[in-house]
Amino acid sequence: MLQLPPRYDEPLPAAFFPASAPLPFSRADFGADFYWGAAAAAYQTEGAWQQQGKGPSIWDDFTRRKGAIRRNEHARVAADFYNRYEEDLDLAQGLGLTDFRCSVAWPRVLPEGTGAVNRRGLDFYDRLVDACLERDLRPMLTLYHWDLPSALQARGGWANRSIVGWFSDYVQLVARRLGDRVPHWAVLNEPMVFVGAGHLLGVHAPGRRHLGAFLAAAHHATLAQAEGARALRAGLPEPAQIGTTFSCSYLTPYRPGHASDEAATRRADALLNRFFVEPTLGLGYPVAELPALRWLLDRYQKPGDEQRMKFDFDFWGVQNYTREVVRFSPWLPLQWATLVPAKLRKVPYTDMGWEVYPESLYHMLKQFAAYPNAPRLIVTESGSAFPDQCQGRRVADPARRAFLQAALGQVLRARRAGVDVAGYFPWSLTDNFEWAEGYGPRFGLIHIDYETQQRTVKDSGRWYQAFLNGTPAEAPQAPL
Repeated sequence: MLQLPPRYDEPLPAAFFPASAPLPFSRADFGADFYWGAAAAAYQTEGAWQQQGKGPSIWDDFTRRKGAIRRNEHARVAADFYNRYEEDLDLAQGLGLTDFRCSVAWPRVLPEGTGAVNRRGLDFYDRLVDACLERDLRPMLTLYHWDLPSALQARGGWANRSIVGWFSDYVQLVARRLGDRVPHWAVLNEPMVFVGAGHLLGVHAPGRRHLGAFLAAAHHATLAQAEGARALRAGLPEPAQIGTTFSCSYLTPYRPGHASDEAATRRADALLNRFFVEPTLGLGYPVAELPALRWLLDRYQKPGDEQRMKFDFDFWGVQNYTREVVRFSPWLPLQWATLVPAKLRKVPYTDMGWEVYPESLYHMLKQFAAYPNAPRLIVTESGSAFPDQCQGRRVADPARRAFLQAALGQVLRARRAGVDVAGYFPWSLTDNFEWAEGYGPRFGLIHIDYETQQRTVKDSGRWYQAFLNGTPAEAPQAPL
């Protein structure tokens, strides 16, 4: 297996990527109605953390904990999107995007999470939506991308069942203001990540490590996912498309054919890939593979909840970056499994430590599409963090460009296999604050110099632009 060098001075060899990825290809191969976008999130880009009435979020609190974030970084300025959104949207338009995915910061709209509305916060999103439409960019708004108001965390946050109502009220407020102009809505961003990393592992906000808090938060997020969607359905005009997004990883056993690893892989799949998907279809939680979930059902699920968890979404957002290799572990309750890091397996990996495995996207699109009554799929996040090479006014990122090409090839492969996948949104439009990893990993198509806030379209972004415009990509220049 190819071992990548610590820096990437040349594109990854084409032979590295799976032969099944149909390269070359063109935009026309995806059809005329395919959504071509890029993604961002409020907390990771906006900054302006105390401007114009915004309240604090759990991430504002978490970043103040010494050692919680690498190099003790924070997102008080981040990419300064709050003040520079028009510049970033101009760049998005220049890339030839048709769509832009972003999120609404709950504490910017409702500083206390409930009650008094911050009109200046709502006005910002009003201007943002209009600015997208002026540039022929269809906005896709995510209503919860992890920045819970601190005031609600003080009342228990996601572990408090009342959050289902708090969230529904917030959703209705945003829908009333913006619903006449936003065609696509995503209710939650990756619920398994914000409940798992935030309430079980403690590595994300609010930084809890408690199995009971995790199970309570997970169940309440499942309910809020459906109740928020129902609030949107009731308040939006008929053409609006309502979805939600799921993190996922293609899972394979560390020792194929080994009974304990095979069983561990099935349990990990139930927790990481199926937990939030199946309740929306009326299938309930995957208790057969995870018997420990019966404690959740006994303690937190009330009569009628299983019906309340169902919702007929118009689309699911598939968010995939890598595969994971699973090994049995007797030390980790609930799933009795551990993920074997790419570095230990001596396979290529990104700056996040994730295996370079774009074929994972194809497998997960196939897996989600296999559910009876599955809605159409949109790849709402896909990307890679590699070092950028800043050479004067050019930013070379050959590995990211190669990954982007391969990922698109896997989407086209899924479409040709009959999967109803309708769009692709790379993560991310610009570099940004990457949660507990701070500003180290860079995913953006657009480079940001955080000292000056200067934007520079990377070679990967220029390739994406050429691809969308149907023109030959500019030949890479020799390193300066």
